[in-house]
Amino acid sequence: MKPYQIAGIGNAIVDVIATVDDHFLDRMTIRKGIMQLIERDRAEVLYSAMSTRAEASGGSVANTLAGAGALGLKAAFVGRVNDDALGRFYAADTEAAGTRFVNAPVAGGELPTSRSMIFVTPDGERSMNTYLGISAELGPEDVDEAVMAASEIVFLEGYLFDKDKGKAAFLKAARACRMAGGRAGIALSDPFCVDRHRADFRALVAQDMDYVIGNEQEWVSLYQANDLEDALAQAIRDCDLVVCTRSGDAVWIFEKGERHEIPVTRVVPVDATGAGDQFAAGFLSGLAMGCDMATAGRMGVLAAAEVIGHLGARPQTDLRAAFARAGLIAA
Repeated sequence: MKPYQIAGIGNAIVDVIATVDDHFLDRMTIRKGIMQLIERDRAEVLYSAMSTRAEASGGSVANTLAGAGALGLKAAFVGRVNDDALGRFYAADTEAAGTRFVNAPVAGGELPTSRSMIFVTPDGERSMNTYLGISAELGPEDVDEAVMAASEIVFLEGYLFDKDKGKAAFLKAARACRMAGGRAGIALSDPFCVDRHRADFRALVAQDMDYVIGNEQEWVSLYQANDLEDALAQAIRDCDLVVCTRSGDAVWIFEKGERHEIPVTRVVPVDATGAGDQFAAGFLSGLAMGCDMATAGRMGVLAAAEVIGHLGARPQTDLRAAFARAGLIAA
């Protein structure tokens, strides 16, 4: 077995979470239900407006690795933080959760540590206002090929594909992993990100990825398709393992063209933050454990259902015990 069952590269963002009502969103001109990038001054205004807040290390792939670590997998995370108070908190919090934080905080970093203000309304919708800060400056110099080669699975965050240095980092990581016999994959992350870099995303999926995870909107955007079926028909020609989450409907997993339909149990969300991240945690943990696609898919669905039942983007209950009760893994 390799030293790491899963390694990930993503934005290292401190999540700042508050429960608010719709009036607050209107008053602060926050667009509901989306992730919006903001500048440093806007971040300071929103942070000051949060009367009560909880802070935790976050970021999409980092949340996935935290979920995988909670399931007992050996995990490593590559992200870029400044050597400031939030950056030191992020590194220590990641390690405390059982995931190795590979790169030390950057002394005298060019920008502050990234943070995301997440406003959760009573209907469970989350409105994310993210200041990317130093995290978005991650480049190939931050990727240790030895760590990637020592990982059975590498998971990449589509948001970091926005800059050329991020693209170079992804290629370096994926190729090091695959050359050593591992599997590399990506979460498409956001349809707007896909729109901005469609050609590069498609080349990455077709040439360097063993698996890709996306939702309906992201797949349709990637292939500029008329509908989801058309998009996925193109995707399975490019990649052997294609996963499509469908906003509360059954998840579709295509393994070398064969479709597996994974049912979901609808639950009323308390906070939808992290649903996709924890689906990936459960699913990729299943792959790392050698489970079949149907079982891995069910693990992803169960993990996603757990995280939307409470505030925060990471599991708060014993998912391994829940998987065992569901007959997905040995007790």
